Amino acid sequence: MELIDGNQIASTIIAELKAEVTGITGRKPCIALVRVGEDPASVSYVRKKEKTAAEIGITSRIILPPITISQTDLIRQVADLNADESVDGILIQSPMPKHIDELLVFRAIAPEKDVDGLGTMNLGKVAQDDDTGFVSCTPAGIMALLARSGVDLKGKHVVVIGRSLLVGKPVALLALQKKAGANGTVTICHSGTSNLAEITRQADVVIAAIGRPEFVKQDMIKPGAVVIDVGINRVPDESRKSGYRLVGDCAFAEVSTIADKITPVPGGVGPMTVAMLMSNTVKAYRQREVK
Repeated sequence: MELIDGNQIASTIIAELKAEVTGITGRKPCIALVRVGEDPASVSYVRKKEKTAAEIGITSRIILPPITISQTDLIRQVADLNADESVDGILIQSPMPKHIDELLVFRAIAPEKDVDGLGTMNLGKVAQDDDTGFVSCTPAGIMALLARSGVDLKGKHVVVIGRSLLVGKPVALLALQKKAGANGTVTICHSGTSNLAEITRQADVVIAAIGRPEFVKQDMIKPGAVVIDVGINRVPDESRKSGYRLVGDCAFAEVSTIADKITPVPGGVGPMTVAMLMSNTVKAYRQREVK
């Protein structure tokens, strides 16, 4: 069994981006990070993105609207960032307060600055194999993990467990694309799928993104399969100071005994998400500079 080290691969990508940005004369790429409210996980995620941007040499602008901001006012702030020529990418940290319709806010971001890849235009470009679009960061990270671990999806049966807009749907589209590293035969499963284990046992590559702790067991995996675990779940653990431990959507201890390659949790897909956000920001800068 080979462990796919997301930390190491993400560090390599960040180093490559740093070298590229260092070579840029004049204005550096800039990302606006918008966080509404003080959700502890969101505070941590935005801090990590700000730190990584600084390491690369990307300028980050942190915008902290109050948790009481109306949807209209938030969309107005997005419009201001769309019009700001010094901003190349915009990320709105999720989750947002319940009175905010996240999809409407994502759609308000100008497609050329939608570095999180969640707007309608960029999702459509993924479906059309259009490389000028921005791929949602977690699916992009999954594809980079596979490529940099020597996994070519051509001719392989890829089973995606999960159908979310954030991971399941876009990663299935990416695996289907007619290009190097992709060309997979894709099945999408979800919580309503009958005979799920029967389907996953046919897979050469399993991408687990169902959001249920240790849901995927050993008897659901074909020996020698590649397993990408997207889940990150907190489960109670009184032996730890925090009172919990992080686990993925796969039962790692048992699945790792038969998988050929597998990502750990933490340290697998997670670090890639931030790296791909920064990659998208540099891409946005380049494409806007060309115009």
